[in-house]
Amino acid sequence: MSTYYHRYNSPVHDMSQVTPRMNHHHRPSSHRRNHFSSNPHSLNYPLRKALGNSSSTSRQQWLPRSPSFVVDLRSGHGTFRTSEVQSLIEKCIPKPPRFFVNPSGPFAGRLFFWQQSDAVEAIVFFWERRLAGDHLMTPLSEVFDDVLKERLKLLFVSHVRNLLEGVTMQRTKEKRELLLKETKRLKNLLGKPKHFALFNELQTKQKGLGTEIELITKKIEEFRSAIKCILAHLEGNQSEDSTIDDKFELFKFDDGFDWSKIHCIVMRECRRLEDGLPIYGYRLEILHKILSQQVMVLTGETGSGKSTQLVQFLADSGLPASGSIICTQPRKIAAVSLSKRVGEESNGCYEDNSVICYPTYSSVQGFKSKIIFMTDHCLLQHYMKDKNLSGISCIIVDEAHERSLNTDLLLALLKDLLCQRFDLRLIIMSATVDASKLSEYFFGCEAFHVAGRSFPVEIKYVPSASVGASGFCNYASYVSDVVKMAAEIHKSEEEGAILTFLTSQMEVEWACEKFQSPSAVVLALHGKLSHEIQHRVFQDYPGKRKVIFATNLAETSLTIPGVKYVVDSGMMKESRFEPSTGMNVLRISWVSQSSANQRAGRAGRTEPGKCYRLYSECDYQSMLCHQEPEIRKVHLGVAVLRILALGIRNVREFDFIDAPSGGAIDMAIRTLVQLGAVTYKNDLLELTDDGHYLVKLGIEPRLGKIILDSFRHQLHREGVVLAAVMANASSIFCRVGTSENKLKSDCLKVRFCHRDGDLFTLLSVYKEWESVPQVSQSKWCWENSINAKSMRRCNETVQELVQCLKNELSINISSSWIWNPHVVTDYDKYMKKIILSSLAENVAMYSGYDRLGYEVALTGEHFQLHPSCSLQVYGQKPSWVVFSEILSTSNQYLVCVTAFDYELLSSLNPPPSFDVMRMQSRKLQVRVITGGSALLKKFCGKSNSNLLRLVSRTQKAFMDERISIEVDIDKNEIHLFASLEDIEKFSNFVRAALEYEEKWLRNECLEKCLHGGGRPGVSVPVALLGAGAEIRHLELEQRYLTVDVSHSNASSLDDKELLIFFDNFVSGVSGFHKFSSTGKDGGDTEKWGRIMFVTPDAAEKAVELNGVEFCGSLLKVSPARASMGGDHRMSSFPAVRAKVFWPRRHSKGFAVVRCERNDVHFIVEDCSNVLIGDRLVKCEISTKSSDCVVIRGLDREISEPEILEALRMATDRRIVDLFLVRGAAVEDPPCGACEDALLKEIAPFMPKHTPLSNCCHVKVFAPEPMDNFMRALITFDGRLHLEAAKALHHFERKVLAGCLPWQKIQCQKMFYSSISCPAPVYGVIRRQLDSLFNSFKRYRGVSYNLERIENGSYRVKISANATKRVAELMKPLEKLLKGKLVNNTTLTPVVLHLLFSRDGIVLMKSVQQETGTYILFEKQNLNVRVFGMEDRVALAEQKLVQSLLALHEKRQMEICLRGRVLPHDLMKKVVEKFGPDLHGLREEVPEAEFTLDTKRHVISIHGKKELKQRVEEIIHDFAWSLNVNGLVQHPESEVTTCSICLCEVEDSYRLEACGHEFCQSCLVEQLESAMKSRDGFPICCTREGCGAHILLTDLKSLLPCEKLEEIFRASLGAFVASSGGKYRFCPSPDCPSVYRVAEHGTSGAPFACGACYVETCTGCHLEYHPYVSCERYKELKEDPDLSLKEWCRGKDNVKGCSVCGYIIEKVDGCDHIECRCGRHICWVCLESFSSDVDCYAHLRSLHAF
Repeated sequence: MSTYYHRYNSPVHDMSQVTPRMNHHHRPSSHRRNHFSSNPHSLNYPLRKALGNSSSTSRQQWLPRSPSFVVDLRSGHGTFRTSEVQSLIEKCIPKPPRFFVNPSGPFAGRLFFWQQSDAVEAIVFFWERRLAGDHLMTPLSEVFDDVLKERLKLLFVSHVRNLLEGVTMQRTKEKRELLLKETKRLKNLLGKPKHFALFNELQTKQKGLGTEIELITKKIEEFRSAIKCILAHLEGNQSEDSTIDDKFELFKFDDGFDWSKIHCIVMRECRRLEDGLPIYGYRLEILHKILSQQVMVLTGETGSGKSTQLVQFLADSGLPASGSIICTQPRKIAAVSLSKRVGEESNGCYEDNSVICYPTYSSVQGFKSKIIFMTDHCLLQHYMKDKNLSGISCIIVDEAHERSLNTDLLLALLKDLLCQRFDLRLIIMSATVDASKLSEYFFGCEAFHVAGRSFPVEIKYVPSASVGASGFCNYASYVSDVVKMAAEIHKSEEEGAILTFLTSQMEVEWACEKFQSPSAVVLALHGKLSHEIQHRVFQDYPGKRKVIFATNLAETSLTIPGVKYVVDSGMMKESRFEPSTGMNVLRISWVSQSSANQRAGRAGRTEPGKCYRLYSECDYQSMLCHQEPEIRKVHLGVAVLRILALGIRNVREFDFIDAPSGGAIDMAIRTLVQLGAVTYKNDLLELTDDGHYLVKLGIEPRLGKIILDSFRHQLHREGVVLAAVMANASSIFCRVGTSENKLKSDCLKVRFCHRDGDLFTLLSVYKEWESVPQVSQSKWCWENSINAKSMRRCNETVQELVQCLKNELSINISSSWIWNPHVVTDYDKYMKKIILSSLAENVAMYSGYDRLGYEVALTGEHFQLHPSCSLQVYGQKPSWVVFSEILSTSNQYLVCVTAFDYELLSSLNPPPSFDVMRMQSRKLQVRVITGGSALLKKFCGKSNSNLLRLVSRTQKAFMDERISIEVDIDKNEIHLFASLEDIEKFSNFVRAALEYEEKWLRNECLEKCLHGGGRPGVSVPVALLGAGAEIRHLELEQRYLTVDVSHSNASSLDDKELLIFFDNFVSGVSGFHKFSSTGKDGGDTEKWGRIMFVTPDAAEKAVELNGVEFCGSLLKVSPARASMGGDHRMSSFPAVRAKVFWPRRHSKGFAVVRCERNDVHFIVEDCSNVLIGDRLVKCEISTKSSDCVVIRGLDREISEPEILEALRMATDRRIVDLFLVRGAAVEDPPCGACEDALLKEIAPFMPKHTPLSNCCHVKVFAPEPMDNFMRALITFDGRLHLEAAKALHHFERKVLAGCLPWQKIQCQKMFYSSISCPAPVYGVIRRQLDSLFNSFKRYRGVSYNLERIENGSYRVKISANATKRVAELMKPLEKLLKGKLVNNTTLTPVVLHLLFSRDGIVLMKSVQQETGTYILFEKQNLNVRVFGMEDRVALAEQKLVQSLLALHEKRQMEICLRGRVLPHDLMKKVVEKFGPDLHGLREEVPEAEFTLDTKRHVISIHGKKELKQRVEEIIHDFAWSLNVNGLVQHPESEVTTCSICLCEVEDSYRLEACGHEFCQSCLVEQLESAMKSRDGFPICCTREGCGAHILLTDLKSLLPCEKLEEIFRASLGAFVASSGGKYRFCPSPDCPSVYRVAEHGTSGAPFACGACYVETCTGCHLEYHPYVSCERYKELKEDPDLSLKEWCRGKDNVKGCSVCGYIIEKVDGCDHIECRCGRHICWVCLESFSSDVDCYAHLRSLHAF
């Protein structure tokens, strides 16, 4: 009775192994009757209690009244359904008289039988049903004899034999048959001819199928071997097929039969065959290799089953019978998950606790279990304690391809141990490890490869043309390339998940945001996600494609089902220690070839796939073959410490697999000396006490140093937690999701940010998290955007450290805290000192310049604080910091930064290895210079080119690359940064440059034409409009004001240096224009540009610099051929040039046609007797050349094009060329006359409002004596293509004035033009360009070419055989490349200036990305152009305007939380008072909504403008209440008054010259008043005592173009009026032309007005009067007959008609004169008569005639 009781309640689970003390047949009946006594004190009471508390009634129902035989059913997994158990028992044959079902516990039920035979039958029944798969319960009973044993043996043998042809085996064979058929089909296909690509694809597929068939065959054979081994055990024989050697078999069974274990092993074998893991097919081979040699390198692809199966193979075979099997993993999570997985797979195959895991080290751990998983770090610690590793018989080092520091160190130590312990086995496993290297290292051991079951993967190299950062984001270009490629695959490829590889969490999240498709599920996969979110990648999403953006976590750690496409960026994030600098640097670099292959293999797990590599095959070949071992990339402190602890004094002599550099070892030793872990004794290294403690702790020495130093200041808990959070610093704060979620996370983080930096911040986070009840900790993390997983990991680390300190150093750590994050105490100073002591090599000093950031003490390099740094929350930067590592991405950052006081540097022991005083002296000083916005813009230059050149020049001059200039146009400030030694000289240098800019700004003039018309070839008079809207110069004599400057190195010249050079030689520079390579004069690469002067004399003097050396080459200075007028800006379009020519020799009447030799006879036949002009010509074969035809009988006035046209109409044979034979040359007209004649022909086609000299330029070249033709080059303004085409078409074949009829003009047939655009513009209009190019193809004779030029821009060249065609084609091109000018009245200069800011740039990029357009902001003239598809351009314009106005409104509604007079911690205090979401502020001002921008330290107010003042008062009152160091002051609202309206300034405008503020509308009114009154010039600042001229740049900003023209006319009128009669307007009404009045005392000169063509005398201002003096002409104007009267005076023969006054001169004859008026005059008395009769009568009667 006691035996049964003991057996039931003991851990023995298989009754067959227990020998009963007595047989049932020999027990006393009384004993049987009391078997289930109700007495609580009886032996069966505990059993009853274990079976359940049923009611007394129910107990009486099943309790027998007489003894019986009992069969118990033990549950295999501890959980079961009562109904299923009851149903199974009811089916039992024979049926039990009584039975009991237990609802819970290890036993499912109990059956009672009267006869032993019935109990035996029941046991056999239950085993039959279990083998059939109906249940997993084990029948147990005392009834166990030889009969039962034999029956069960027969049952198991039959079952196991049947498995050889069972369902699983049949399915496997069927699969093999299908693959064989497919192989045969492919073989037949390969036998037929086909192209290479298809042949290669089929061959690859056939090879893959062959590998799969071979693997299945191996698995079948392996399964048979296993079955035979089991049968041999059951039948008592030894199977040769399953024997490794005479000692070991596949399965090592104990004596006797453990039926449950046998069944579990059989089921596991069936699962192995069905699962088809590749390693299963190689089991016998692997075990044989392990048995025959001590060391083996086992390689196999991820998913081959190495990690889970090999330990079971070894445990099953009994090879390591003398000790434990250890399997190491690099990571704790892998060790835990693998032990769990192996435990589940081998459930029932081994004894309990046979599979365990040691995730962390403890000296009390033993090696009593069969299989133990642990980290390689844990095994290293065991080795440090026991160098023989007693109790271990086999070690498996897994994931060796990662080549972690611990892995390499462990392998090196095991190599030595293998020579001492010959019974120890070592297996090195990896997916991609360099097997040859490890094999050679371990005495040339054998390497065994497990072939995978992957499908063929097609590799496609798709290198990207983009370099550097993407235009749409701040990430490297490969990130956007990955997104684009994923989108393209999703759009074009068939079903299958897409897996992409990026380098970081931020890149993954950005990619997930940017990839948008309704038919796809976008998933992120990186290490900081919770297990639940990570698990989403394994789920199926019916009807949608999975698109997974992952880090290298998906490379080997996980196998994701359904992946068919892989996009490999080729990049990874890698932490590397640089011995030369002593820094840990985290940077992005290329992966290795093995990693790239691993990534590609992800696409071939379940079916053939494709891998898109976003790099070239050349890049792949240049990659390292295998990943560089960690020992060459990390700080070797912990490794060197362990090596020294082993008694090895010379670390360099240690037998590393890949020895690190000597510099890395030296740096590690230096760090350990700095940490106080080692010291030199007799020139040999020796561990200190702290060093021994660090070895026992087994953690990174710097973390151990923090813990040990903390104990010395009684900061026990703080030190341990500090080490834990420092090890997990990068993942504690959670910043994921949308931009809104990230902004919320940033706000939540503010309240934790500690004034002393990141480690203090993390410490405060952990302290608060720990104080939260455990059940609420996850919720607390969610509410505060803390990574709960990281916090749990920190807590685990803390617990491990606490346990380690207790076990190894006998130090107990209490759970209480001394340090308080909210109260400043001496403990803060202690902790800073502790952190500084552990990171003494990583000290940095603030450089004094935000752009440079912090200067690292050891290297002198400059880095910024990481954007996530807690110190960014505060308004001032600490002078000294210490950091844990450097993050190197597209930028470089200091990570995990802690501030400390300068005084602590002196407390370091040993002292720091850098000169502290020298560093302090290097800190940059700041000087501020103020200036107007236009001045600062000119100072900076286009794209900051001038500023960059100035900085570069000063850096060289002062030999300090840190010198810099920061320009804040919004505040009109220039910030200068230089050392204390150089700051004064540097300031003077910059001021001198500013003085030049100021001078040029004051002298800046606008060249304006007086009128738009003009006669051909005659320059239009111009005036220079300068500061104060005053006319600075009026040029009427056609003298030049502008010079063209050329230089052999024009593109590399410093503009400012050149202008200063000219200004020093001749003063009066009023402006300049620099030619671009694609501009009007782009054809001449030597042309630099044009310089304009205030006077012609200055321009003439500047020409004297022609031939003078400047910057290593000679200057070419010449008068500019034509002034451009307007605002003196050259056309942005390339010039259109045409060559024209006309004959200067007459034709001899015959021509020679050159053609193909075979076509000569055909042309003669076709062209004979052809009518050319009005003559029939004759053709004959040339006697001088066999490929020429001579044509005779031509009209001498006919031209080459006319002949060629007629011939081509007569024959379809190809005419190569035609030569018209000409005779002697005629006299050539002057070139100037020809130019005038050509201009006269062109003029009618040019715009009337623009001077002809601005539209085109004609140059006629003087002919050489032997030339047949006069030649000319006509250059048109690039914008006038159509007008140029019409003009050239007009005078084609015309005769110029002064030429002979046969001298007809010919234009060159091929006409070309070009236009260019920046690379970003081309990116968005490429499709439109392609469409436009396709439309060009329908035109004959048209060709186009697109090329990329040196500066990255794209140039389109078009050529055609007609100028008109080129002009027509250029119009749409110009429209496309010019873009859409955003012309919105709401976009004032103030609003447009926002585009200079970071927010404006981000806004512009956002609109670009959203609309697929490109936005060009012309900073010089504040123009915005949008490029792209028409509909998208309109949308982009709308969004840009709306966004800019919203940003402007937002800026008006922002309150800054940092400034010179505000507390540096104001933002944190605001968050603490009003909450992270500012709900407290909302309660005080409920009408508004608030947003906190933690990066800019700004509160944005959403509501009415009136609310801003209320909120400002609240914030400033709160800041005043803080009263930190008395720095806070109430802002004094200085109201600026406008001097014009005497009211507060509204819509402020600051004048450039003096900086005074006015209402913009008031200034405009002042200018308009001057226009109307035509008085008040020059226009000056009205501020009292100022009087500075309003500069031209202000006029341009305040007035539109038409108003600027109007003020010019008014100023011109004022200039003429105030000239004291020196100048006068043309007398024609409303004529704008002006002429110079002749000096007093000189005769007037003619003035021919170019506008109205009237000729005026400049002396008397009347019509020009040649040969008559002005005074005389005036008299004549007053009395037209005055000259006649003077002629008559003194002449008797001259008298006037008395009737009409007509003067009559009498030469001879009688005294009767007939006047022209018809009257008859008496010459004597001048009496008039109506007829001659009356006159003669009068003469006879009175004068005796």
